Amino acid sequence: MYLCISKKQRGFHSVGHFKKYILVLVLTGLGLGSVRAQLPVRNLHYFYEEAAKRSPLLKDYQNQLQSNRIDSMRVKAGYLPQVTAIGNGLYAPVINGYGFDQVLTNGKALEAALNVNYSLASKKNINNQLEGIHLQSDSIRFAKGLSVLDLQKAVTDQYITAFASQQQAAFNREVYELLHQEETVLKKLTRANVYKQVDYLTFLVTFQQQQLQWKQAELQLKNDYSTLNYLTGIADTIAHELEEPGIEPVLLNTEGGFFMRRFGIDSLKLLNQKRAVDFNYKPKATVFANGGYNSSLALQPYKNFGTSVGFTVSVPIFDGHQRKMQYNKLSIAQQTINGYKEFFQNQHTQQLNLLRQQISDQNGLYKQVSEQIKFTKSLIQVDSRLLQTGDIRIADFVIAINNYLAAQNLMRQTNITRLKLVNQLNYWNR
Repeated sequence: MYLCISKKQRGFHSVGHFKKYILVLVLTGLGLGSVRAQLPVRNLHYFYEEAAKRSPLLKDYQNQLQSNRIDSMRVKAGYLPQVTAIGNGLYAPVINGYGFDQVLTNGKALEAALNVNYSLASKKNINNQLEGIHLQSDSIRFAKGLSVLDLQKAVTDQYITAFASQQQAAFNREVYELLHQEETVLKKLTRANVYKQVDYLTFLVTFQQQQLQWKQAELQLKNDYSTLNYLTGIADTIAHELEEPGIEPVLLNTEGGFFMRRFGIDSLKLLNQKRAVDFNYKPKATVFANGGYNSSLALQPYKNFGTSVGFTVSVPIFDGHQRKMQYNKLSIAQQTINGYKEFFQNQHTQQLNLLRQQISDQNGLYKQVSEQIKFTKSLIQVDSRLLQTGDIRIADFVIAINNYLAAQNLMRQTNITRLKLVNQLNYWNR
């Protein structure tokens, strides 16, 4: 292949060895491509579902919601009549005058009774406690929804990265196949002394470089796909083909958006706590009744069956103005919430405006790069025809190829950046 006059055999052996190496890699790549083609194509929604299904954090939030439902039932059950059974027995012997004073102990006693207690709480007080649990559930639901958004954002970012690696590997393979065809033509032209051996070697270096870039892109795809599986909890080592993400900006009204909901929940919690403070300073009453057997066994123990009823009332009078102090604490907490809310609103608006501007800039850059790619691709096609007739230098053809590679890489990078910006915009625009 090398057209050295004095070192012809050595050059032929070196290029022949290189060609065998390339052939093995091509067959390997084609084999991997055919295996991948037989596998089912995966899309972004598939990884969403798998990530949500396997997330222990989402399961934890779901369990907390179930636990809160149990707490609501416990509050209701706590204001039903509480029935308890008690039993006590006592025997205090006096031996040779030694023992407990029987005036205090009666020597022996037996008690078995059934007690019923009922707290006379107002319906408003019970509803306020139930509302507190409901607000806690709302906080858990918000945290769960935020975790879902965070998980989707992370999965989408990694999916975009893996899809970009897939595109890069496919493009590098396409360029390699193009250069492989040109290498065959150049070899014949070099033998015919149309091109010099040094020009052929220059092209061969570019050819080898492209082959290595293709291999590197395949390894990067495997790594990025493995990271995607790791993020979603999928135990799979095979890189399936990925569909194009197809992410578009979501236009929503964010005035009462998802992220603002947490401030409303926190304010309602403080209002609920304030009502709980008020209920703590209202009179409380409890009625009770019991019945059973209570006897010292000293006189007619068979007649000591009976019953009793009663009530207790407590009215708070003075506690050192602690009620006002609790009000002040709740007022300070509300001021803190308002401060965070105002700061978030301003930051949220700036974030959305910045993302929209960046997406617009990337769209403009993408159009420019697309036009450049059309030009560089046309130039390569023209140079390829000129190359076959020996009317262009190989160095110029290599420069055209490098320009095409650079433009394609810039376009892919611009598209990746745009998709990730859209992903961020959709995350905050809820």
